[in-house]
Amino acid sequence: MNIFAKTKEYLAGVSAEGKRVTWPGKTELWESTLVVISFIFILAVTTLVCDKVIEGFIKLVHVGA
Repeated sequence: MNIFAKTKEYLAGVSAEGKRVTWPGKTELWESTLVVISFIFILAVTTLVCDKVIEGFIKLVHVGA
């Protein structure tokens, strides 16, 4: 089998697999987007709080030194 035949076979498989995919509806997509945005916001706030706590400890150690 040459490279062109292998490529054609691969692309045919990709096309067949793409037809079997069930894509999310508008509502499901919106809900998933909100979950991701909420998670990113929570992660950002958690990171900010941890950063400020560590910054406070570093200032405390630096002033005590």
